[in-house]
Order: sequence, then C-alpha cells, then structure tokens
Amino acid sequence: MPYQITVRQLILQLQTVDPDLPAYFAINPDWPHAHRIGRVIEISGANGAVYIAENGQEGVLPPAVRNQLNWAVA
Repeated sequence: MPYQITVRQLILQLQTVDPDLPAYFAINPDWPHAHRIGRVIEISGANGAVYIAENGQEGVLPPAVRNQLNWAVA
C-alpha cells in the first residue's frame, strides 16, 4: 500500500470488511496503540485533503495486529 492513500482507496478497502465492526486507528510503531476514530474533516482548495481525527486511546494493540503490521513492541 502506498504511504499516502486517497479517499477512493480507503473506501475500497473498507468495503471488504464487516460494516458493523468498531473502527480504530493503529498508531505509532514505537508504542503500538489502538485509537478511536473521531471526526472526518475535508479541506478544499489547491492543497485539499481529508483528515480523520483521533478520538481517544483504546489501549495497546493486540499481538495479532502488531504482527500483521510488522510492528514490534518497544
């Protein structure tokens, strides 16, 4: 997967999973934690982008998630 993905690519990836599952961000390979997803903001214009805000920490990522992402625990 490229470092920067588009909204279209994100939608395509999300269409393959159960829509009733909770969604989290997996953040920071040095201290791998799960974070709740917050607001989605779209900025228009020449440097437009979509930003998905963090909405609190859920806890340390399960080992299966860290392994899938190739993130070791520091």
